Amino acid sequence: MRTRKRGYGILLALTIMITLAGLWTLVPQTSASKVCLLGYQAHCTFTPISTLVCLVLTATVCKIRKKKFTV
Repeated sequence: MRTRKRGYGILLALTIMITLAGLWTLVPQTSASKVCLLGYQAHCTFTPISTLVCLVLTATVCKIRKKKFTV
């Protein structure tokens, strides 16, 4: 069984928060000032780009967490 080093929980929480932020960008919002790049009024006007950025950050944090914080 693998042991976890100190800081693993912080990176796990960061992974969860970034993933939720990426999903939150896709949420439709009628009070949005502009139409997003996908053609509807979303929470974030840069919806596909910001979602991809969040998912890339999530993958990066996961790889760092696995490589540096598990034995």
